[in-house]
Amino acid sequence: MEEKDQATKTESAYRLLRRDILATRLRPGAPMKLGTLRDSYEIGWTPLREALSRLEAEGLVTAISNRGFAVAPVSREALEDLTRARLVVEVPLLLESMANGDAAWESRVVTAHYRLSRCRFAVETATEAQIDEWDDRHAAFHAALVSAARSKWLLRFQATLSDQLRRHHRFLSLGSADRASEGRAEGNEAALAALHDAMSIEHHTALMEAALDRDAARAEALMTEHVGLTVTVFAKSEDGDHPATAMARVE
Repeated sequence: MEEKDQATKTESAYRLLRRDILATRLRPGAPMKLGTLRDSYEIGWTPLREALSRLEAEGLVTAISNRGFAVAPVSREALEDLTRARLVVEVPLLLESMANGDAAWESRVVTAHYRLSRCRFAVETATEAQIDEWDDRHAAFHAALVSAARSKWLLRFQATLSDQLRRHHRFLSLGSADRASEGRAEGNEAALAALHDAMSIEHHTALMEAALDRDAARAEALMTEHVGLTVTVFAKSEDGDHPATAMARVE
């Protein structure tokens, strides 16, 4: 019974920390001091260490020699690597899903697209709750697109990549909102415009229509373009005083 209780506490600690890392409430690159985490999350030492070890294995936490743990940093290099991996995994999944998809799959895709389309807000004034909702619905839309694929391993890889990319995208979108709220949006208009483009419903609508039409060539081209949009945002942000730029240089 005691062993089962310990496992439950570890699972709870893992889920709480993972949630806040993905939502960037625990900021990329930030040190994860055990004492602070224990007090903030009311987690015991053993569950906390075990949870951090699991998160390190997932690449969400890094172990620093003689210094403990830190949230995995966000960087353009990591984003480009994740983007390449996503194309290798998600494009074949999409094509396989289009080939296998039936009426139920089409319904899932249309429903997920509709839910995403209802997220209407300006990036410059977005609240954390609004971006939370958009993130969830955006992930659900892409999951629906590939949901008729049969490769379980590729689907697992896609889910892992989606989580990692979600941190990067969220950091960029929240950073832009923070800058705008502080009156510092000037000088970074290109990054904001790229972010608007990446989050627009038009890209997702075109991707949905190509998938439903079983237009493999167009769907692959649109997915490739769509996946590269976050890299474009990051590149534009490096030309301005974007919080992600500074964080990417912290090592």
